Amino acid sequence: MTRPTPPNTPEPSPFLTVRTALVLLAAAVIGLVIGGLTFLSGGHAAVAAVAGLTASGASVLGLHTLIS
Repeated sequence: MTRPTPPNTPEPSPFLTVRTALVLLAAAVIGLVIGGLTFLSGGHAAVAAVAGLTASGASVLGLHTLIS
């Protein structure tokens, strides 16, 4: 008895591409560094969080254009 051939099913695409994961990881590291430096320089935790989130968001745009 022969086995039936499975239908041609394409492999599912990844949830995130390697490029997207790299950009987001680098942006998170940049945000953590800027937030940490802001906090260590004497800023309040809320100010450091805002600085880190701002740096993270801005670096996503820059890294998106740089990493191709």
